[in-house]
Formats: sequence, C-alpha cells, structure tokens
Amino acid sequence: MLSARERFAELVQRSRVLKYRALSDCQRLSGSPRIVQPVLFLGSGAIHIGADVEFGWSRSTLFYSGYCHVEASTPEAAIVIGDGVQINNNAFIKSEGPGILIGARALIGSCVEIFDSDFHDLHPDRRRGGQPRMGRVELGENVFVGDGAKILKGVSVGANSVIGAGSVVTTSIPANAIAAGNPARVVREIGDVLVPHAQNPRPRNVESA
Repeated sequence: MLSARERFAELVQRSRVLKYRALSDCQRLSGSPRIVQPVLFLGSGAIHIGADVEFGWSRSTLFYSGYCHVEASTPEAAIVIGDGVQINNNAFIKSEGPGILIGARALIGSCVEIFDSDFHDLHPDRRRGGQPRMGRVELGENVFVGDGAKILKGVSVGANSVIGAGSVVTTSIPANAIAAGNPARVVREIGDVLVPHAQNPRPRNVESA
C-alpha cells in the first residue's frame, strides 16, 4: 500500500504529465511510451516511438521540476526511437531536418541533448537568417549515453558503445567502444565484457556512465 507521501507524489506527477501532454503540438506522433516524467512533443515533423519505450525515472535529478523535450521542428524532420529505449529525466532531443534515430534498447541518461543541426549559421554575418549546418544522427542498438552528454549533428554511435557522462560527441564513435571527453574520443574497446542480450536483463534505471 502506498504511503500518503507516495500517493501525493503520484498525483502531482500525473497532473504534470497531463499538462505537458496538453501543451504538446506534434500531430505526427506515433507510439504509446510509458511516461513517468512529463514529455513535451513538438513540431510539424514526425516522431515515431517504438514498443516499451520509457521516459523518466523517479529517483533521478529534476524528476518533479523538469521535463523531457522531443521536437521535430520542420515538416521534413523525423525522430525515431526504437523498441525498449529508456530515456532519463530532462532529455532534449531536437531535429531540424536530417533526422535522429535512437536504436532499440538504448539507454539515455538524464539531461542528455541530441541535435541534428547547429540551428544557426556559424558565420557572424549570417547568424540570423543564414543556413545552419545539419547532419543525421544515429545511435545504434544498446548504446548507453551517460548523464549530461551532448550528441551533435552528423554523428553516429555504433551498437553497444558507451558515451561517458558530460561528453560532447562531435565525430562518429564505432561499435563496442567507450568514448569520453570534450570532444569525445574512444578511450577503450568494450571487447569481451559484453553479455549477450538474451542473458542480460533490461535494467530499470539509467545512471551515469
């Protein structure tokens, strides 16, 4: 039986989830994720969410005060989140055109940011109204992105790889590698430490890498 505090906390969070659902405006949203922390789904593009996807974790930072932001901001933009992906609190995922793919069973830590665009032209004379650089982002299956990491335009991260907490990923990372730093670089291969997925139960939390 839930305590009075637990019942109150559940009621507060449920009302916040409903509020952000009402504020969402993406008309091309498909899928039925489990939403533990509020999620704002925005944009005129497409957002496709696979089976058994979860947003939020009650024991992580900013659970009651923050929200996840998922935006496909232009008609051609697309964000695809594969089956079994777990996304922790305050993730910010935004596509402006080329697209973002998050592979099945990926773990995305709290306050992670994933972008497929610079959003502004970098030249000072064209910073307002210019053409930003863009590039598709792909995270492979079973990737683990640690808290506060940033995945920038044009990057791919291979299957099973780990991105260390706070890293800034500006170039692609191969499969089965651990990368960290700013800019992120491969620090070692994972090698034989991986357990086959069929023998490795899906975790219930997404902590720092």
